[in-house]
Amino acid sequence: MGAGGIIGVDVGGTFTDLVMVEGDTGQMRIAKVPTTLDNQAFGVLAALTEAEVDLPEVDLIVHGTTTTTNAVLERKLSRTGLVTTQGFRDVLELGRRTRPQAYGMKGVFIPIIPRDLRLEVPERMDAVGAVVTPLDEESLRAAVTQLKEAGCEALVIHFLHAYANPAHEERAAEIAAEIWPNDYITTGHSLLSETREFERGVTAAVNASVQPLLERYVARLRKELSDKGYRGDVLVMNGNGGMVSSQLVAKEAAKTVMSGPASGVMAAAYTGRRAGEENLLTYDMGGTSTDVALIRKGTPPVSNEIEVEYAMPIHVPMVDVRT
Repeated sequence: MGAGGIIGVDVGGTFTDLVMVEGDTGQMRIAKVPTTLDNQAFGVLAALTEAEVDLPEVDLIVHGTTTTTNAVLERKLSRTGLVTTQGFRDVLELGRRTRPQAYGMKGVFIPIIPRDLRLEVPERMDAVGAVVTPLDEESLRAAVTQLKEAGCEALVIHFLHAYANPAHEERAAEIAAEIWPNDYITTGHSLLSETREFERGVTAAVNASVQPLLERYVARLRKELSDKGYRGDVLVMNGNGGMVSSQLVAKEAAKTVMSGPASGVMAAAYTGRRAGEENLLTYDMGGTSTDVALIRKGTPPVSNEIEVEYAMPIHVPMVDVRT
């Protein structure tokens, strides 16, 4: 680590927080500024200015973000279309037939992709991956074209039993790439290659609907930092507590949905271990959500399913934070 040190920055819905550890002295600098919602990169730059950071001397920036978390909670998502197996258009809406409220008949649920943007094509695999109905490629082309003309920015391809045999999803993605105007194409099996079509479909839908938002944000951030002289990479926290390059993070954007909250839990676990306290309850109240996690024996719990809100199960490994 050079003299510039390492920076950690967290962009929340209300504030942007920064901490820097200087490489030569180990001393810390901190900054807290309002988040700039129109372009969150400006808030990061403001925090760097407040902390008097010389960006050309910085070795590494690690970034926790609530960009995707808040987009899902507030439903400020990219317009997304879905192509699925004939007869399964309403899987995302039917879900598991639970209720928003356990008692009473009240409650509201709005699927992440509206019904008019969920289209069907003839194709079918059985549960062991054998082809029952071949993929109708002409119907697929027509469906993808229809969704493109409907103004969709991102596309989900989600076929029944693709976990057992992804050939139809892979072929559909190849065809869609010839028509779709960008790279925002998500296949269900690529994120979650397991049974349970509802959970797999929701995970893919969340990924697609936040992908453009995250990619635009990190692209703006990289450009602004580069213009100020920063030459290193920006590592973005995933919801599982790990990190990924900002140049790759948008491909599996759903994995960042709990990025900001997970960062806090990981830091709390480390602090607790240093203080000799391994059993902790973390409480993180932000401007958009309040996040709680239980740490046992110094290890943050990791779950393969997080339900960010009712009927919104995301099946990727994440620190078990309740929002």
